[in-house]
Amino acid sequence: MAPTYFSKRNLHFLLHEVFRAEELARYPYFSAHDRETINMALDSATFIADTLMYPYLKDVDRNQPELKNGQVTVHPKIREFLKAMGDAGLIGAGFSFDHGGQQLPEMIGSAITFILMAANNGMMYAGLTSGAAHLITSFGSTALIDSYVPNMLDGTWQGTMALTEPQAGSSLSDVTTSATPLPDGESTALADQPGSYKISGQKVFISAGDHDAADNIIHLMLARIDGAPKGTKGISLFVVPKLRPDGQGGFVDNDVQSTGVYHKLGQKGVPAMHLTMGSNNDTIGYLLGEPHQGLRYMFQMMNEARIGVGMTAAAIATAAYCSALQYARERPQSRRLNEKNRLDAPQTPIINHPDVRRMLLFQKAVTEGSLSLLLEAARLYDISEAAEGAEKENAFLLLDLLMPVAKSYPAEMGVQSVSQSLQTLGGYGFTEDFPVEQLYRDIRITPIYEGTTGIQAQDLLGRKITQKGGKGTQLLFAEMSKTIREASAYDELKPYTQQLGAELKRTQDVVESLMPHALNGDTERYLADATLFLELFGIVVVAWQWLKQSVVAKQAILTQNPQGDELAFYEGKLHTMKFYFHYEVPKTLGLAVRLKDTEVLTIVTEKELAL
Repeated sequence: MAPTYFSKRNLHFLLHEVFRAEELARYPYFSAHDRETINMALDSATFIADTLMYPYLKDVDRNQPELKNGQVTVHPKIREFLKAMGDAGLIGAGFSFDHGGQQLPEMIGSAITFILMAANNGMMYAGLTSGAAHLITSFGSTALIDSYVPNMLDGTWQGTMALTEPQAGSSLSDVTTSATPLPDGESTALADQPGSYKISGQKVFISAGDHDAADNIIHLMLARIDGAPKGTKGISLFVVPKLRPDGQGGFVDNDVQSTGVYHKLGQKGVPAMHLTMGSNNDTIGYLLGEPHQGLRYMFQMMNEARIGVGMTAAAIATAAYCSALQYARERPQSRRLNEKNRLDAPQTPIINHPDVRRMLLFQKAVTEGSLSLLLEAARLYDISEAAEGAEKENAFLLLDLLMPVAKSYPAEMGVQSVSQSLQTLGGYGFTEDFPVEQLYRDIRITPIYEGTTGIQAQDLLGRKITQKGGKGTQLLFAEMSKTIREASAYDELKPYTQQLGAELKRTQDVVESLMPHALNGDTERYLADATLFLELFGIVVVAWQWLKQSVVAKQAILTQNPQGDELAFYEGKLHTMKFYFHYEVPKTLGLAVRLKDTEVLTIVTEKELAL
């Protein structure tokens, strides 16, 4: 295994030099924090990752969850991990002081996720719990908060999001799990007594949906109250525990049965469960907030969840890159191309071969570009939550526009990056002797989690680009133009400022060429190649992130007189930016040609697709 799985130097560069995370303390909610408290939280996460996660990466993968006699067992280290996370206050790091949290910015919470998932993404339990608990604190009654949140944040209880059903994958309007009011219940949650409902139905692919590393499992479950409107407007959100309070200080079984555990390609340490509720007509759920508002509540945490998925992908790809980089430095093979005729020359490490360096630069460009984009999104999330007035609204619009890219670019390009990590190792990469084959399996789920790439693409082109008269797009282009102006002060960066400016114009041209289809009501034609537009848009957005990093690196070289490893770090930033602009950005040319092509090839009959 590689001796490291992420670059602490790069993470601190992005947090403190590029995004200046400590400046978030100007908002009252984050005022308790400075660089020292931020670094303490990061160090705490790194200690847990080093001691309880990374050493068990392979073991957790090879000893996957098992369902026997209705009980799910997971790797024993997972309970230790959850306890350590709870004791360190990291599950609830972003929660308010009132709810037992630290009020850390989401940017820091995302950085913590990055560290943990780079160490061992088979232990993605804590983030699920944090997301579920946040929904309860946001919309739940005092009784629900007091009953569930403390045990969730201390790592004793697990939280889940129970959305998907066998007949309703991404189409949540087709959810059929039912909720019947109990005779003595109410249709809305009262201040001190939540409405109680009998729940009946099935849920599938519920990550961490049952396991023995927690004393209770708390499901945040979508269901339809009897008589509710059809479609998404009739979906409500319920707290459905595996064990419910018995009213006497104890707990009883809540008739949530583990029907099956899915055996997956990767992330095998986390059980993906098939759950059945109400087999014995004794599953009780507690309404969260108002009836028929379930999807609206869920979408509150979707930005958090999508940043989390993107961050997981970036973390896995980073761990694979670390492994590939170490291997390339140590593996001798053949001679340098200009020394092929010198048979007496010793073999050279493969990092000296141009094609290997190309593969490594691609991985570095993708992983560090993805991390920068995700921290940008997390920063906007923090501002959208903590600011007021126009600043708050603009941050939310910009975040909303970037979210499909922040989720999908790290996922899709992360898969390609890990593939290149495996290729760097050659035949050894395809074996279990190195962690890259596992990471290749693990990362493949990220383009599927929290809305597939196709769904993200339709969201971007079908809604985000044009919402509020395209204000989000205008804000983004203004931010990019600001970076272009800053970079134009340096001769070395000027060619790349011109290139990014041209890419902005190309993106606008593509949108204008597609818009008539939307105006004519031909939605299928308008969105036929939405995924290609998302790819183009993502390349341009990450180019912006690389130019932004390069401005900071160039300033540091000119003003700080760095030496040795520090100088190499900053020069590496500039070189990788140039690689990205020369190797990745030109791909937009082909994408734009296809997107503006008038011949439609994706709308075909079923017979034309037949074998």
